[in-house]
Amino acid sequence: MKALLFLLLGSAGIFAAEALSGAVEKQPLNMSAIIMFLIFVGATLGITYWAAKRTKTAKDFYTAGGGITGFQNGMAIAGDYMSAASFLGISALVYGKGYDGLIYSIGFLVGWPIILFMVAEQLRNLGKYTFADVASYRLQQTPIRTLAAFGSILTVILYLIAQMVGAGKLIQLLFGLDYEVAVVLVGVLMILYVTFGGMLATTWVQIIKAFLLLSGATFMAIAVMAHYNFNFETLFATAVEMKETAEIMAPGKLVSDPISALSLGIALMFGTAGLPHILMRFFTVSDAKEARKSVFYATGFIGYFYILTFIIGFGAIVMVFKNPQYLDLAKQATEGGFPILGGDNMAAIHLSHAVGGDFFLGFISAVAFATILAVVSGLTLAGASAISHDLYASVIKKGKTDGLMEMKVSKIATVALGIIAIYLGIAFEEQNIAFMVGLAFAIAASANFPILFLSMFWSKLTTRGALLGGSIGLLTAAVLVVLGPTVWVDFLKNTDPIFPYKYPALFSVTAAFVSIWFFSITDRSENSRREREGFEAQYIRSQTGIGAEGAVEH
Repeated sequence: MKALLFLLLGSAGIFAAEALSGAVEKQPLNMSAIIMFLIFVGATLGITYWAAKRTKTAKDFYTAGGGITGFQNGMAIAGDYMSAASFLGISALVYGKGYDGLIYSIGFLVGWPIILFMVAEQLRNLGKYTFADVASYRLQQTPIRTLAAFGSILTVILYLIAQMVGAGKLIQLLFGLDYEVAVVLVGVLMILYVTFGGMLATTWVQIIKAFLLLSGATFMAIAVMAHYNFNFETLFATAVEMKETAEIMAPGKLVSDPISALSLGIALMFGTAGLPHILMRFFTVSDAKEARKSVFYATGFIGYFYILTFIIGFGAIVMVFKNPQYLDLAKQATEGGFPILGGDNMAAIHLSHAVGGDFFLGFISAVAFATILAVVSGLTLAGASAISHDLYASVIKKGKTDGLMEMKVSKIATVALGIIAIYLGIAFEEQNIAFMVGLAFAIAASANFPILFLSMFWSKLTTRGALLGGSIGLLTAAVLVVLGPTVWVDFLKNTDPIFPYKYPALFSVTAAFVSIWFFSITDRSENSRREREGFEAQYIRSQTGIGAEGAVEH
């Protein structure tokens, strides 16, 4: 159950590391996976070399010079969002719980309409490199950028720990490499991609990974359906027969109380719209029109992918469940049931072998690894940008620095974040890290999104309201996660949680919005008057693009 809850808390870029965080036996080397992995690494390092020669300015480094098309950016966003949790985790969710997996896979899409209609265009018209550019547009730069930067950095680090632990366990299981070697390998490649290639290399790594993942998942889904003459009714009936229960076709087995369901939905919806590495992607396109196209294409790719994971999950039920070839016989002898090798999270991996043999197993294993590389590269770039652009250039230097120095600081920050991620990934190998993922999503929903949203659409927002309200949202999310069942009971081993719910977003997001509203409307300072008066000009620019970075003047 812990593993499943962990999966639900995650989204763009989250891997179910908790489910793999126990002892994992070293497997024999999977040579086909190793060969395909080396091909992918070689190709992406070649792209990094190509991108490095074209990355000359800060704009090149942060946003690929704004030259990415809407289709390319949509594919890259999908690559950022379709994490190993999406592929392995949601498939495992369907494999273990049936119909509920579809509900929660669709749940990961609910944030995209908000991004499409209320964030993407405005963000592109108002910002330059990071979402803090927008949040601080008419407010005081130093306090707002500092809060936004720390919210971004904290989200990124929490995500990176989950990704690094997940990468180590996955590679240890699939490739037969030592955990520490796997973590260092991911960290080094991540540093190389971002330091030398910047956003251009990161974008193309994500595009290639998205294409490979969609291709592999499509083949698996078609192969499964071909066994049942492309008849879903036959597939589902066989799955019910295999599991010996019709309950797998009924909802309500994971989140049963309405408070948790609502809180989870808010976390997925607002958290997605507050993720710094997703928001940063909208500055890589030339204008607001291309930003909207990006979301349109990304939503299509992601929605299609989640449909495939549902088929893959049921395919695993009918082709992997009870198949002696994929069962952990030792565990079965002691615990009974039909435990598969590596746990439920390996259901999609075993299915790839069932439908495509050793070669396709190697391909899917390499794609799973590529998935992690793409996600951690995007996360690292977002964190480095917060440090160099928001903290160094805007807060410390007050805007009095050149782009080359800012880019140099960003590269130093990338190396530092990579080293931190490697160290923490190794340090947390045996820990239940589910709370970190939940906290990262809660922070994005409670601190980043309210400030960003209200700065664009509410004329009465002031610096005091944004600073105090955002801080309250961040602290509320952190405290409730610690006091909730995931940390207080599962991690700290107390008997009962102080806060009864696993998902704090309903309470922390509410606290953030109410606090921002209260402290803004009660602000009577001279600065607040000027900030309110500046809203009209900001709103016109956000809707028309007049004066936006890279806009064509008429």
